[in-house]
Amino acid sequence: MTLPVQAQAVTDTDPADAPEAGSRARRTLLKRLADVVSLPASRVNAFERAVTGDLLVEMLRLADPAERLRVAHRLAPLAEIPDSLVRLLLRDDSGAAQVLLEECASLTDSDLIACAHEAGPEQRFVMAGRRGLSPAVCDALVAPMEPAVVERLLRNPAAHLSQIAIEEMVAASRETPRFIEHLLKRPELRPSSAYVMFWWCGPEDRRTILSRFAVSREVMQEIVDDVFAMAAEEGWQDPLARKALQFIERRQRNRAAVEKSPYDSLDDAVAAAETGLTREIVSEIAYLAGLKPTTGAKILSDPGGEPVAVLCKATGLPRDCVRQLWRAVRRPETTETGETHPDLERVLITYDMIAVDRAQTVTRYWNWSLSSALTPNLMRAIRDGDDEALDEYSVPQRAAMLALAQDFGR
Repeated sequence: MTLPVQAQAVTDTDPADAPEAGSRARRTLLKRLADVVSLPASRVNAFERAVTGDLLVEMLRLADPAERLRVAHRLAPLAEIPDSLVRLLLRDDSGAAQVLLEECASLTDSDLIACAHEAGPEQRFVMAGRRGLSPAVCDALVAPMEPAVVERLLRNPAAHLSQIAIEEMVAASRETPRFIEHLLKRPELRPSSAYVMFWWCGPEDRRTILSRFAVSREVMQEIVDDVFAMAAEEGWQDPLARKALQFIERRQRNRAAVEKSPYDSLDDAVAAAETGLTREIVSEIAYLAGLKPTTGAKILSDPGGEPVAVLCKATGLPRDCVRQLWRAVRRPETTETGETHPDLERVLITYDMIAVDRAQTVTRYWNWSLSSALTPNLMRAIRDGDDEALDEYSVPQRAAMLALAQDFGR
């Protein structure tokens, strides 16, 4: 028996070998199947929609890019799209993925995370500009650390960044400085991340950090005022309480260190440094300022100089001590015309702009993260570049790992 002409054509023709003349039928069929998928639940049940979606997927695998793009435009407004269609189109490089990522509000976090992991950088870049991105989706976008994607994500005010993503971006900003400007505008950025990023920021960004994140400890001081007496009665035996109270207390200088120091005061140690800065003097300045030698060395060796101003203000040193320490590190004080050197002028402005209590917050956080948080295991992790182990460490330990990595030659 001879098959009808229509049936014979359907049976004998391989879709991959379909001639150009058949494209009109293909386009019509794709449109009709997309229409079925688009029908409301009152017209088609979930199983019929799924079967239609599966058939549409099989056709789209072999369809032209322009045809996949047309189907994407048709499906983008839908409140529900079969999963198989979403998976196919979000990995498509014809522009279909861009249409869904920009126009389809019904994509789930699962869809977006899978796309971020399995699609290419073009799709991730488009996704980074999508409204309402959840922290989980942002984590997936940040993971490959593609500069263009990360920068667009930082520029997206409707993206909700997790602290994990923020910390990864802060770490990456060491090598990609253009992230810094955008990170400083993010509401998710916390002082812990801003203080460590300070070490590799430029002058303007440092000023922003000191203006925005150098917070007062007044509320904490009021709430725990009576706890100092309790700790003193116990002989400061509890190391956790002692460490926390040292961070909160109003006094910055270490009075006990004066008894063991060859200098009568912090001011005398700074004056001695003016004639030649040695490792011993750096250690004495640090001890007298209530800091550890590691922190003192980091502050005095900073190429920008702003940490010196913060240290002087936090310890109650006069403005002239900034100049003395500036001479100690052999930096130019004046220009050829006899005016104050712009770098020194910038550092003096930093000294003038920051309040004592806020400067103390910054120096104590630096001390907390750069020295008190250091353990033998953390030191090895810094030397070995074990960034993947960051989750095992506390906030100050992670800050130390980031801030000291360059000092260990990484």
